[in-house]
Parts: sequence; structure tokens; C-alpha cells
Amino acid sequence: MSPVAAVLYPETSPLRTHALSVSGGHTLHVQEFGDANGIPAVVLHGGPGSGSSPLLRRFLDPARYRVIGFDQRGAGRSTPRGETRHNTTADLLADLRTIRLHLGIDRWLVVGGSWGATLALAHALAEPKVVSGLLLRAPFLARAQDIDGFFQGTAADLPEAWSRFVAVAPPERRHALLEVLADDLQGDVAQAAPLALAWWRWELAMSGTLAASTVPNEPEGEALLALIDRYRVQSHYLRHRCWLDVPPLLDRCGALPRVPTALLQGTADRICPPDGARELHRRVAHSTLRLVDGVGHDPTHPAMVAAMVNALDAYADRASFEWQDIA
Repeated sequence: MSPVAAVLYPETSPLRTHALSVSGGHTLHVQEFGDANGIPAVVLHGGPGSGSSPLLRRFLDPARYRVIGFDQRGAGRSTPRGETRHNTTADLLADLRTIRLHLGIDRWLVVGGSWGATLALAHALAEPKVVSGLLLRAPFLARAQDIDGFFQGTAADLPEAWSRFVAVAPPERRHALLEVLADDLQGDVAQAAPLALAWWRWELAMSGTLAASTVPNEPEGEALLALIDRYRVQSHYLRHRCWLDVPPLLDRCGALPRVPTALLQGTADRICPPDGARELHRRVAHSTLRLVDGVGHDPTHPAMVAAMVNALDAYADRASFEWQDIA
């Protein structure tokens, strides 16, 4: 048994599965897990465009939580997959309201990592009265420095990986790599596949720790098509700064509801560096911050898994996240 499997809660069958029609011709794939009478908790996947994963719900005790997981517009088993029309942050916030009302939930704990943490923050700002708590792993703040850093090779210790990534663009356009990707990923599979694979390799290198030492086989077939759709959606969001830059998301976070709010951050995270979590913690006076030493962006690292499970167990026990705060 792997270290991760030894800590995560076991996989369970869904209580219910829903196909919810929403605006713009999208249909959301929504599933509920755990105890139908448990603590309501919505788990928001990253990306954007990545789709939900069994790992995300296995941080939560199925005997105590009613876990709601769903694939955001254009992602996973929601349809049409890879669609960028009628797909903005405002649409996702409307979808969260639709899901919550459909399920008859008044308030829920919101759990998200990376882009999922971004969406969790935006949701709590849009509907503060429906959020009972926030658990945010490696929060992505959608600042220009966060987006540009990923596409402009800020990981100076990864020169070979960066050279391979930037080679997908003509030399005269490498200063605008995100725009190249966003445009060309909309092409046919033959055009889009090399770009998606290059992005995937760079993201894997940037994720660090376990991901860097256990490189999986390159996606092919249906997995490659799903990867292309994932990055079509992600590049669409990132080129628009996720529609969260006017006013900047971070500047709004002082208005978050005063509910239990915990931040978990790997100290070796290159994709969402620790300075973002520290700055968010500074802006949100009632939040707590735990730095997980030596962990990159990889949510499967045993230390991050343990931190997530411990935090969610504490919330189930006491409706709070209890640990010594880190300034």
C-alpha cells in the first residue's frame, strides 16, 4: 500500500448522480458521496478545465460528510467538454448557486486547491452567507505575476524543461507564449496535441517532489483528447486573467465572511508559490496558515494529504480548523 493510500479515506460509490442543465447549452456532471445527512461540503477541482478527481473527495470522511463534487463547465464529464463559449468565472459562480439550490443545501464547507481555491474565494465573496468554512490548498490568486510567471520561465532551476516548453512557439512569439497556446489549442488535434503535451510536461516539472520523480506515460488516445480540452479551457481562463483582475481578487479578500478559513501551502510549490498564501493570510485576518515543508504543487504528496485529512477531520469534530497559526 502506498503512503497516500494509507492516509486517504477509502473510495466509495456515489449516493446520487445528477446531470444539471445550465446556461449556454452546458450540462454539469454532479455527484454526491458519503453520508446524505452529513456535513455538506463542496469540493472544487483545479485547472480550470481539469475535471474532478476521486482523490479530492477522499480527503473527507464519508461517514461524516455529504461530499458534493462536480465537473466545471467544459471539464471532465460535463458537456460539451472543452467548450469555452459561455464559460467564465461568473458562469461558474452561477453554477455553484444552481447546484446548491438543486441539492437543497443552505450552507456548505468549500474545499479547493489551486484554481479550486480561487473559485472558492470568489464564491465566498459572491455569496458569503452560504459558506460555513473554507479550506484552501495552494491558493492561486490570478494575479499577473502568478500567470506570467508560469509562462515566462520563472523556475530558473529547470532550464531544460523550460527550453522544451517554450520551443512550441516561434522565436518571435515566445514572449507571448500564453497567447500562442490559447490560439493554437483551438485548432485540430494534429495542431493542438504537441502544444498540450508540452504544457503537460512543463506543468509536471513545475509541480515538483513526487510528480518530478514518478513521471507517468504520456497521454494518448482519449486521454490526449481530454488533455487538449483541459488546456483549451485553462488557456481561455488565463488569457482573460480569470475575469478576476478588476478589481483584483486579492484586494477583495478582506471582505471574506468570518468563517473558519484555513490555508495549506507547500513550501516548494513553484506553480502557486508560498508568497501568495502568505499575502492572502495577511489580508484575511481570521485565517490560519500551515506551511507544509518540502511539498510542491502535487496534492498527492503524503505530507499534504495528511495535512488535508487532519484539517478536515478537525472541522468535522469541532467546526473549526485548529492548529498553531504561522505568521
